[in-house]
Amino acid sequence: MNDTICAISTSLGEGAISIIRVSGEDAITNVNKIFRGKDLLRVESHTINYGHIMDDNKVVDEVLVSVMKKPKTFTMEDVVEINTHGGVAATNKVLELLLENGCRIAEPGEFTKRAFLNGRIDLLEAEAIMDMINAKTENQRKMAINQIEGKTSDLINELRSDMVQIISNINVNIDYPEYDDVDIITQEILIPKIKNLKAKIEKILNETENGRLIKEGITASIIGRPNVGKSSLLNALLQEEKAIVTDIAGTTRDIVEGQISINGILLNIIDTAGIRKTQNVIEAIGVKKSLKAIDNADLILLMINNNEKITNDIQELVEKVKNKKYLILINKNDLETKLDRKKLKVEPERIVELSILEDKGIDTLKEKITELFKIHEIEKKDPTYLSNTRSISILKKCLQRIKDIEKSIKNNVPIDIIELDIKNIWEELGKINGTNYEEELLDEMFSRFCLGK
Repeated sequence: MNDTICAISTSLGEGAISIIRVSGEDAITNVNKIFRGKDLLRVESHTINYGHIMDDNKVVDEVLVSVMKKPKTFTMEDVVEINTHGGVAATNKVLELLLENGCRIAEPGEFTKRAFLNGRIDLLEAEAIMDMINAKTENQRKMAINQIEGKTSDLINELRSDMVQIISNINVNIDYPEYDDVDIITQEILIPKIKNLKAKIEKILNETENGRLIKEGITASIIGRPNVGKSSLLNALLQEEKAIVTDIAGTTRDIVEGQISINGILLNIIDTAGIRKTQNVIEAIGVKKSLKAIDNADLILLMINNNEKITNDIQELVEKVKNKKYLILINKNDLETKLDRKKLKVEPERIVELSILEDKGIDTLKEKITELFKIHEIEKKDPTYLSNTRSISILKKCLQRIKDIEKSIKNNVPIDIIELDIKNIWEELGKINGTNYEEELLDEMFSRFCLGK
């Protein structure tokens, strides 16, 4: 990290301005070589300076240059940002001149990686920066900003702090048994402390489902027999003609997807091929994908026609989805009723009556989804959750180790052995916010960032 990096930090194309960011030991010196205006080496920190970028005494562009001196910068290094007129040619030319004058092109996410390695942010905050960039809903934005501000890290730091107290107390008992003013950690004293740790971890994990829903949304698969209105429902929810709709059964042969937001939570809607026995090879592949979509979905929307009697294959589909979160959508209520709803053998609250042709029942469907996933409760809460798979996996591992410690205490395992187990959990938790980390993890994580961030 002793070299100086640069990259374009705005989308490349036509626009009002482009920003080229430079960070490192020689950031100010290198920019000063191609800048005509004030001597950047002498200006105050956190100032914006007017001038021109020059190439052999020829003006490349009229610019504003922001100079920010360490340590009060994003990377905690000297940082310079060059604001040029938006455009591909001017932006690339400025970048080219920087590379010729001592900078190297930054790797994806390298500015954020330097901020982490220099102690400006922790790993959770770094991951949240990319979540903020990718945020599509207000709840996603709120959750990302809470992580950036360190609120999620505080949850992990509190757990680690509790463990440090236990570890320190046990160490004093072992190393300095003559101290009378220190509590002797016995199994009776340790049990409630371990239970308290377990309860805190379980609480965080229980709430991570909300974090996952906010970050990834709800995957809803629309399934049913051919020609029940699945594609029409997708189009009605998206309010656009995304899927082809005809009266010919089996029109949809492959997965068609779209997204809408329900009370700040993304609903990822998947329209699947109609499920039936078929000799058509292509349609059979679509049916196979539809059945797989049932297993992968958070929510199953099983569509049935109001003007058709219940058949064995409909009953089979109803039974197949009962182990998932599901809703039964009875479509074509504008036609004569032939469907015996009692034969479905499902709770009335699971049924939504629809007439997509007459635009009836769509709002009711959205309300049912809101109730089923308790979206209103998520919306009211301050979204401070773990939301990435890496962190959740580590926390689940720690919970299992805490449960193993409970068993060890009951089996009268010596306190010094238990102390080692607690210390291992403490170190494992440090991987969540980056107190402990592996270089390979950083390389993989920051490679997902965009250039210039």
